[in-house]
Amino acid sequence: MMKTKALFPGSFDPFTAGHLNILKRALTMFDEVTVAIGVNIDKRGFFPTDVKMDIIRQATRGLEGVDVIFYDNLTVDTCRELGIRHIVRGVRNMIDFETERSIADANRRLAPEIETIIIPTAQEYAHISSTAVRDILKHHGDTSLFIPEGVDLHSLVRQDGKNADTGAGL
Repeated sequence: MMKTKALFPGSFDPFTAGHLNILKRALTMFDEVTVAIGVNIDKRGFFPTDVKMDIIRQATRGLEGVDVIFYDNLTVDTCRELGIRHIVRGVRNMIDFETERSIADANRRLAPEIETIIIPTAQEYAHISSTAVRDILKHHGDTSLFIPEGVDLHSLVRQDGKNADTGAGL
């Protein structure tokens, strides 16, 4: 029997408890989910890609059917390269939904064979954003309520206090 696969793309800067909730729910629909860290030209990266991958691997330790990759092309092209026909996206609110629907519509025009599945985040995670987590981290606050168990973001920040992608201080 052929395994069902999905791609869960995002900047994941960092991967949050909300992202993990979406991933776990996607795993109830698909045999394998590839978490794909992409480059978003509209976002200035805080964590370098290797650290993002470490965070996701820590967060998904023990989960069957999860792979983590980096990509820097169109999401639909990555799907085609990997033989994946479904994209999973999470939304926290209607603003997220409208953005994701527009992206899904564009992807459908580019690759009609690839379908986007939009999963609403569970209510208890709807307030969590990577932006808020980065802000809490920058100000040395407790991020543990917002990130998956077993992930220590403070230990992953460069010792010199600089963001590895931009060189900006914390």
